[in-house]
Amino acid sequence: MTESTNAVLSGEQWGLVCSLLPKIDAKQARWLSVYFDGFSKGLEQVGRDSSNTSRTITILFGSETGNANEVAEDLREQLNSAGLSANLCDMADYKVRDLATAEDIFIVVSTYGEGDPPQSALTFFEFIEGRKAPKLEQSRFAVLALGDSSYEFFCEAGKRLDSRLAELGAKRLFDRVDCDVDYEQSAATWRNTVTLFLTSETSISQKSVGSVPSPAIPSVLNKATYSKRTPFPATVIENIPIVGRGSSKETRHVELSLDESGLYYEPGDALGIWPDNSPGMVKALIAELGLDADQEINVGQSRRTVHDAFREHFEITTATPRFLKFWASQCGSKELEYLLDDEHSGERSAFLQSHDIIDVVRKFPSSSVSLDGISEGLRPLQPRLYSIASSLAAVPGEAHLTVSPVRYDMHGEKRSGVCSGLIADRCGLDRTLPVYIQSNPHFKLPSDDAPIIMIGAGTGVAPYRAFMQHREATGLTGKSWLFFGERTFRNDFLYQTEWQGWLKDRTLSRIDTAFSRDGKEKIYVQHRMRDVGKELFKWLEEGAHVYVCGDAAKLALDVHEALIEIVSLHGHTGKEAAEDYLRNLQSEHRYQQDVY
Repeated sequence: MTESTNAVLSGEQWGLVCSLLPKIDAKQARWLSVYFDGFSKGLEQVGRDSSNTSRTITILFGSETGNANEVAEDLREQLNSAGLSANLCDMADYKVRDLATAEDIFIVVSTYGEGDPPQSALTFFEFIEGRKAPKLEQSRFAVLALGDSSYEFFCEAGKRLDSRLAELGAKRLFDRVDCDVDYEQSAATWRNTVTLFLTSETSISQKSVGSVPSPAIPSVLNKATYSKRTPFPATVIENIPIVGRGSSKETRHVELSLDESGLYYEPGDALGIWPDNSPGMVKALIAELGLDADQEINVGQSRRTVHDAFREHFEITTATPRFLKFWASQCGSKELEYLLDDEHSGERSAFLQSHDIIDVVRKFPSSSVSLDGISEGLRPLQPRLYSIASSLAAVPGEAHLTVSPVRYDMHGEKRSGVCSGLIADRCGLDRTLPVYIQSNPHFKLPSDDAPIIMIGAGTGVAPYRAFMQHREATGLTGKSWLFFGERTFRNDFLYQTEWQGWLKDRTLSRIDTAFSRDGKEKIYVQHRMRDVGKELFKWLEEGAHVYVCGDAAKLALDVHEALIEIVSLHGHTGKEAAEDYLRNLQSEHRYQQDVY
């Protein structure tokens, strides 16, 4: 073994390997395996393409919540630190005609909803998957796909681009990497592989093969004192219900102090909150697993008690394919093995939607549970994002939220959303929540005083409160029009007094409401839009920006169809031309969505 190994490694190199092996665990060994596999493929490609020097590097990202944007920016910084120049561009802003001359393309893209691209990337996808897409024989590419394995079409947007680029003739530098919600380590490995490949290629092309220096892989530092990885402990200074006693919904107004944090946000941005799990759910799951709450378990590179790990570090509610795979190994269930088969992805998705982790454990009991396996089977707890309902120009040092807690019945038990339940049930005044700002560049007020049309339902009104606060505080006088929908006028007209005040002082020019349960027929915002379609189209022709915030599956689709009908009818054109009209609005950043 040593003799054959030394045929490819020098004595010094083999000594370094031997000194490292006793110091790493199985998880770290797997990481290194993936890392060097990608590196070796890169070096093999270098041998084939070493004549290609000074190739342009383009990093494209499509992001819904900011994660893909963050990873792409980290890659650019890493390449810059290694002496390479890369062009970073949001797919929403990318000039698709430049694709024909692009050489090295690195894509980071998230998947939204049931397998869709991010809203901001739709135009890019339509182009590259359409008949006008150019041949890309001169291009090379690699794709990092972000997704959530609890959904059936996991990382579908990344899969589509990876397949399409190859169809267009581009050379795949590395196999696509699909990342779950705990994407950080996989993304770091991918970035390192890309950097090592490009820097090694540069060194080889400069005829320095015999003395290729080890390229620096710098850590990307947070630009702000407080960030996603180092959140600020924000104090709750208000937490009150803002619906009437007769409401069938529960909605709360929450105010958090950002004093002395240095955090800055703009209207349209979101606040990320790192939650902790319900003590009741923690206790129940530990009991069902038959574990000792004081036993220690691996959490990353540290050890924590089972109780603390379940409370603060692991996602213990939502069942995922990862957990099903782990639990199948523990209980030996043939039914779970059946669901894990790729051919049964639809059935697996339906099962996951109707079973939380504790339901799986109860349905398929196991006599013993591997503690080490649990840390592999459970995903890390992730932050939740909420649209900010305030403007720093109006309330310096504060961030306001509009939160409707998720409540649902499952298998005879009442349950709540992890973060929204925390806010509604366990978040009294003076409690602190770990928070950070998540920028939302695709949901911003116009830079000038252009008219705005704001369309939302329920808590989707939150960013529009921020818009109005900002315009009032900064003295902007452009026209503004709100379409707001909820269940009843009496109980569910969120921030009614404020809207009426803004109407009175003309900060808000017009408001049209739709309360679906106040009449014999259910009326929604899209119906109100059609009722006033002539005036709405006139605003669009005058340069108005349109905003849609709320439910992606229903509100956003219904509003989009209503806009197509309005443009077609009052613009005296066909449906296809109306769709082009809206696409142009999107490309001009005059039609923006913040949907969930």
